[in-house]
Amino acid sequence: MTHDDNLIRMANQIGTFFESMPDRQEALEGIATHLKKFWDPRMRQAFLAQVDGSSHQDIREIVLAAVRAHRTLIG
Repeated sequence: MTHDDNLIRMANQIGTFFESMPDRQEALEGIATHLKKFWDPRMRQAFLAQVDGSSHQDIREIVLAAVRAHRTLIG
């Protein structure tokens, strides 16, 4: 498993946790806040590069939505 695959796996796990929240906007903000607080800047930059690239088909929709809605918080 590559480093990039591992980042996607971890982001998807975070997304799965927050997806169960009844308030979607709160879930999206929770995902973004978690990435900001617990991932170092290199991890966030590498993950955002994956989101921007063509290889984001394995990233859960809720994680992509969180990045789109709160990119400035994450980045």
